[in-house]
Amino acid sequence: MGKGLINYLSSLTVHVQTRQILRRVTTGKAPHETGSPSMDDEESPLLGHRIANGGSEANFWKHLLLDRTSSPGTKSPNALVRLPAHFFNVFKITLLSSWINVLLIFVPFGLIAGTYEWNPTLVFTLNFFAIIPLAAILSFATEEIAARLGETLGGLVNATLGNAVELIVSIVALRANQVEIVQASMLGSILSNLLLVLGMCFFLGGLTNMRDADGNAIEQSFSAGTAQTTCSLMTLASATMILPAALYGVLDSGSDKEEVALLLSRCSSVVLLFLYVMYLIFSLRSHKRLFESEAGPNAGEEEEHDPLLGPWSAGIVLLLTTLVISFCADHMVNSIDAVAESGALNKTFIGLILIPIVGNAAEHVTACVVAVKNKMDLAMGVAIGSSIQISLLVTPSLVLLGWAIGVPMTLRFETFQTVAFAVSVLVVTYTVQDGKSNYLEGAMLLGLYMIIALAFWASG
Repeated sequence: MGKGLINYLSSLTVHVQTRQILRRVTTGKAPHETGSPSMDDEESPLLGHRIANGGSEANFWKHLLLDRTSSPGTKSPNALVRLPAHFFNVFKITLLSSWINVLLIFVPFGLIAGTYEWNPTLVFTLNFFAIIPLAAILSFATEEIAARLGETLGGLVNATLGNAVELIVSIVALRANQVEIVQASMLGSILSNLLLVLGMCFFLGGLTNMRDADGNAIEQSFSAGTAQTTCSLMTLASATMILPAALYGVLDSGSDKEEVALLLSRCSSVVLLFLYVMYLIFSLRSHKRLFESEAGPNAGEEEEHDPLLGPWSAGIVLLLTTLVISFCADHMVNSIDAVAESGALNKTFIGLILIPIVGNAAEHVTACVVAVKNKMDLAMGVAIGSSIQISLLVTPSLVLLGWAIGVPMTLRFETFQTVAFAVSVLVVTYTVQDGKSNYLEGAMLLGLYMIIALAFWASG
């Protein structure tokens, strides 16, 4: 990639210098002495940008380095210019897709630290921060692919790959037989979306949109159909956690309690995956109007934009990012035991609080931004929609994957984890069932999240 970029910039420089020499030979004047550009210059795909912007060198470099939609040379008839320009354009658009990509500087350091077995705490910290921007790039590539597939298929791709980072990290941990970390990270992802993200959306959105044009106090609103359906599904998900734990508790000590809980978990996972498929059909096809904003089907239209990457380019970015995330996740997971043994943090706190931040940081920021803009349906889609994916898709898939690779991953969580999840779902259900929100409800959800986080931190 670096060699292609150097060749690309070198070809641009040589092309410009050749044009200037030819102009001096044919006109007898330096380039800045000519009154207007020649027809030959206007037909050049590499110099067209400069001509269109008044021949400004600064505008040329601005287009080359800062334009988020295109780069000079991508339409050149010369393949030696066009191909490097295309690769550079994909790299630039991806890099400029989010401000959080400044954290990409941690990626090489995290990989080096893990490869050469630096201090475990340093390895964990570097790879922790490295995965955050990689998750943002993965989300960007997924959206670029989904935007070209139409509403239904695009929604399916987003729903399937929306929590890819959590899935990758959990698969790595599952292969390392870190079942406790996998369970804690799944529960933590659900709680962070239900309480932290939704609470921040309600709180910031409520404070920003507290008054109407006449100064009267108002509440933000969102689709009640979405809230009711998703809360029903979350209640079902909490039941699938409570039942294995309850069954495990009532069985006699002489019976094989672990095998019974494992069998129930695997059967329940098949049911949950079937229900998730039904939910996708319900929300994307048969009853999708129930999930539209109360302001109308085009309420979020201004958020849409034309795809910036082609399908193949977006697919390559998706695959490469997934590969890098898998290496960073491997280093991070391998360092967890040493970090926990040092006494700084316990495994449950790492999985419940820290790891969910890795995969959702960029989406959390997006949800808060759209909530401040009074687009609560979009914010709800990020927060509760992500929780549905984790509870009905990711977690059951990990149970079945553990079955396939011989790791006893179950839906039987620890008693306190089960109680925390059930209480959180209950509070969120009561909060969103009326289809309205305000900053006080947001503060309540944030308060509950902090109490649960403190409880798990203290338990270590």
